Order: sequence, then structure tokens, then C-alpha cells
Amino acid sequence: QVQVVESGGALVRTGGSLRLSCAASGRTFSSQGMGWFRQAQGKDREFVAAITWSGEHTYYADFVKGRFTISRDNAKNTVYLQMNSLKPEDTAVYYCAARDNGIATSPGLFTYWGQGTQVTVSS
Repeated sequence: QVQVVESGGALVRTGGSLRLSCAASGRTFSSQGMGWFRQAQGKDREFVAAITWSGEHTYYADFVKGRFTISRDNAKNTVYLQMNSLKPEDTAVYYCAARDNGIATSPGLFTYWGQGTQVTVSS
């Protein structure tokens, strides 16, 4: 089992920045692919970013490229999502997820999920 806990969500103004953190515990964190997803009210959960176990490869949704950066620190069992140039449409609950093998962008391919952290961007 793997437990993941997100933190760092907040209310921020348009153009502002936030850094989300995801602390993982349980099975060997360093061997897992990690991802960030988000779900706005009334919408489906969507992929935001993902990172391989080594941190060598990262993947982003088109709508966050150039604004968001995913990274990980395996020594701290933590994944980060640095979000810059935030827009009101980025408002959502952001979820961290883990999977045991490889990397993916579909929510259904991730096994372990956190409870989410709210990000609200005011206009």
C-alpha cells in the first residue's frame, strides 16, 4: 500500500504562483511513477503532469506546458508541482497519484490517490 497526502493548495490571484507537495509513504516511493491530476467542479478529473520514478522524464497536459513544473525528491518521498502564471481556469481540486510500474497519463492507470488539495485562482 502507498499513502499519498497533498498540501499547498490556497487562494491566489491571477498570475500568481503556488507549489503543491505530495508526500508519499508505504512502498518504495523511488520506484513509482507519480502524477498530478485536477478536477474542477462539475467536470471530469483530468491529467496535469506526470514524472517517472527517476525523474528523468516528465509529461504535461498542453494547457499547463510552460507554466507548471513537476519534480520529485526521492530522498524525501515527495513530488512537487510548481504552478506559475495561474489562471482562473486552473481552479480545481488537485490530486496526487502513484502507480507501481512506469508512467501514465490516464487517471484509471494510477492505483494510489490522495484526498486532494483545493487551488482557487481569483480573477
